[in-house]
Amino acid sequence: MALQIGDKIPEDLGIDQNGQPVKASSFLGKKIALYFYPKDNTPGCTAQACSLRDGYTNLIKAGYAILGVSVDSAKSHQKFIDKYNLPFPLITDTDKKIVQLFGVWKEKSMMGKKYMGTVRTTYLVDEQGIITHIISGKSVDTGNHADQILKMG
Repeated sequence: MALQIGDKIPEDLGIDQNGQPVKASSFLGKKIALYFYPKDNTPGCTAQACSLRDGYTNLIKAGYAILGVSVDSAKSHQKFIDKYNLPFPLITDTDKKIVQLFGVWKEKSMMGKKYMGTVRTTYLVDEQGIITHIISGKSVDTGNHADQILKMG
């Protein structure tokens, strides 16, 4: 069962690109934009990450911490961060525990082929760790995602 608006996010959010555990309790008192994306260094994911990078100062001023999650490796995340100068951590979920817990690991289809993958989804979480908004799939404006979050939050 996927997490919904009104649910509390789990304490253990995984491991970041440096191998450090990411805990929800570390962000109490801050809002979180927890965004799940399909793959490092792909066009939509790069546009989304760069929008969040470019809007980072405004997101911080609005009280947000930004956390990205994909099933890519820590090494892939580190290269992605370095290449695009991303100022926020990326959580590696190679065992797919987090994507499954949040319900974003789903069957997808491209050119008639079906496969399992991450559905692009952003969870906006309040200062107590409760999900307040969910932006998913085609509703995510990758090129203007920071502004999209600021308008909702």
